[in-house]
Amino acid sequence: MDPKEIIARRVAAEIKPHTLVNLGIGIPTLVSDHLDESLGVFFQAENGVVGMGHRPPEGMTDRHLTDAGGSFVSAVPGASTIDSAFSFGLIRGGHLDLTVLGGLQVDARGYLANWMIPGHYVPGMGGAMDLVTGAKRVIVAMIHSAKGGAPKIVPECALPLTAERRVDLIVTEMAVIRPEDDGLHLLETGPGVTVAEVRAATAASLIVSGDVPEMDLSRSC
Repeated sequence: MDPKEIIARRVAAEIKPHTLVNLGIGIPTLVSDHLDESLGVFFQAENGVVGMGHRPPEGMTDRHLTDAGGSFVSAVPGASTIDSAFSFGLIRGGHLDLTVLGGLQVDARGYLANWMIPGHYVPGMGGAMDLVTGAKRVIVAMIHSAKGGAPKIVPECALPLTAERRVDLIVTEMAVIRPEDDGLHLLETGPGVTVAEVRAATAASLIVSGDVPEMDLSRSC
């Protein structure tokens, strides 16, 4: 299975019915593909959409209906559009149940860095700082290692932090990791991945308690 699909499927199992969820750009946008619309999950985007649906088929796109990354989306029954002030009021006011964001690095405390890419022009950090600060729960969905194999889960982030708030869960194709006060707890390994392989690909120390199960990708929320 494609690593990105493994991550998206595992994150989808964390989403509860009838919740308000923000999905970041990249891998997080794949998460909604693995949730049944009957679960009543509403997806919000910072640019002012509440109730995003799947990407529309070719020929059915509407340039006025996009997510915060500029990708075309559809709208589910009951969806609404709002202005940016209202949209960020939802985020900063603590009304989002969950946000799923991509990551460049996560440190041993569970702090995320996800908005500055060295050597690349990035127009802005979007709503990531507000989302990490304001959402009730934060999940980082990212490939375990950077291109070239450098670890992305590190003792201390070399890149600027997105916010000084610990994220709640890290999901990669190799592992599910929960940051806590005493460090990073390895909860699950990816399909066919051993604990030793996760440790070898992770620069930060991992806390392992007993047998670590493999991800169950058949689960739904």
